[in-house]
Amino acid sequence: MVNLKVDLCGITIDNPIIPASGIFGYGYEFADYYDINCLGTFSFKGTTRDERFGNPQPRIAEYDYGVLNATGLENPGVDAVIAEELPKLAKVFHKPVMANISGFSLEEYVEVAEKMSASKQVGWLEVNISCPNVHGGGMAFGTDPKAAATVTKAVRAVTKKPIIMKLSPNVTDITEIAKACEAEGADGLCLINTLMGMRIDLHRRAPLLANTTGGMSGPGIFPLALRMIWQTYEAVKIPIVGAGGVSHARGVIEMMMAGAAAVEIGAANLVDPYICPKIIDDLPGVMKGLRIEDINDIVGVAHRR
Repeated sequence: MVNLKVDLCGITIDNPIIPASGIFGYGYEFADYYDINCLGTFSFKGTTRDERFGNPQPRIAEYDYGVLNATGLENPGVDAVIAEELPKLAKVFHKPVMANISGFSLEEYVEVAEKMSASKQVGWLEVNISCPNVHGGGMAFGTDPKAAATVTKAVRAVTKKPIIMKLSPNVTDITEIAKACEAEGADGLCLINTLMGMRIDLHRRAPLLANTTGGMSGPGIFPLALRMIWQTYEAVKIPIVGAGGVSHARGVIEMMMAGAAAVEIGAANLVDPYICPKIIDDLPGVMKGLRIEDINDIVGVAHRR
């Protein structure tokens, strides 16, 4: 019997599979399809202090190996999430959940973090300093080591719960951002978020997305995500949650061998809403085929040459 349990910043989860923020709503939407308690955990929809209606339509554009989105952090605001969304989730999910939070100022990050931290349902705070789909927030804090460190330090001061900083790939050297976050008390890192991209509508001769650019995800970004996880694993000592283009169990194994302690599944959920339980079911067989008894043994193993 293989072991799938992993420790994620001090909390044990049943397996390393985590649906990524932005594609899984607040969880109960997917509970209509399957028992979401099979998941390690999941990261719910990015939440800000105030209600946001997001970017204008169209927000989605496909490309050959994935999808671009420019949703723009649409959400009902932190107070509504705590009062309405989390009670609905509690009826169908009985594990700690990961709260993805974002802000347009340092004060907003602190306020949202403090409120989310007070919820017993929340196990981790995933602090998004990497959203490429909004103007003046998110990624503005994640492209400079000093700014990333400032957000990390401020959030650390208002919560005792594990902080996982979600990093942007739209930088020259992601390891500098990672080290800055680690130095100011981050318990873990999540990488990568989406890359900035765009498409042109040939008939309108104009950008296809109303926002012009969007976040590129899907299988096409997997090699880039893998490279950044590899580099970051060698630069820091805190756990890494890998993300970016994973759509099958072998991709999970590959990402963990590069250094990830757990893996988020994003765009693949849009193609197949059952993809996460399928990956969880497939993992033991893939592990046996590769002579892996404990999934923890492979974290970073590709570095031990």
